[in-house]
Amino acid sequence: MWSRKELKTKGKQAFNRNYWKTVLVAVIISLLMGGGNFAYSFSNGFVDGLQSGMEEDTSDSYDNGVIDSDEFPTDIEPYGYGFEEEMRIDHEAAIIGLAIFGIVFIIIFLIVMAIAIVIDVFVLNPLEVGTRRFSIVNLNSEANVKEVAFGFDHNYKNVIGVMFYRDLYTFLWTLLFIIPGIVKSYEYRMIPYIMAEHPEMTKEQAFALSKQMMSGQKWKTFVLDLSFIGWEILSACTLGILSIFYVEPYRFMTNAALYERLAYGNVNAGSQTGNDAQSVGV
Repeated sequence: MWSRKELKTKGKQAFNRNYWKTVLVAVIISLLMGGGNFAYSFSNGFVDGLQSGMEEDTSDSYDNGVIDSDEFPTDIEPYGYGFEEEMRIDHEAAIIGLAIFGIVFIIIFLIVMAIAIVIDVFVLNPLEVGTRRFSIVNLNSEANVKEVAFGFDHNYKNVIGVMFYRDLYTFLWTLLFIIPGIVKSYEYRMIPYIMAEHPEMTKEQAFALSKQMMSGQKWKTFVLDLSFIGWEILSACTLGILSIFYVEPYRFMTNAALYERLAYGNVNAGSQTGNDAQSVGV
């Protein structure tokens, strides 16, 4: 069993021992965790921009006399072949314009999503593994920032494969009314740490081990996450400055202490980074 106090104490001690490097790596992992919303935010901004542009074009058409509501001859009855033909042509042009807009939007959206996925799979996920590697090493000695590149230097193809499946499975579970995705995200929580110590592990081994480690621990881990809410409120009062220089590094190392506790059973025992996988149940 473990307690929040013991994890936070060890995390804080490790953070203070190697302060500036931990701050830097914690900022990196914070940016990585927020990067998943890039495509969504970009696409929303793109849609808003196009919609604003369409509204401006409509406004300009009125101003330029193309369609002037003040000067439109209301005393003419809308009957006759010429008027109906003009309305039909305008209607068809509007439909064609909307169709072109929709096609262009879909193409650009798909391109943006594809780029975001490629960056996530081949760059961000290995970086996440590297930051977890730094945190594990940093728990018991002063880690170097170069540990962040670990995911690129050790079994890169296997690392990106396992992490890709983690993201894919989490996404698919999230489609089932969100809650299952949250539960699964906690079940898969230890996968980046596992890969940081054992990048040779297969997908099946990493998923099984993470599931084993988090069995009966999801709720306690959720409460551990909630325990940082007070710090988040204080951070908001400082416009995020406190988060950068204290809260995120503190949480970053506390999560590493949780992994060490679940993997090795004793929060005071150093992790066996780089040793064989038998120490963590494989």
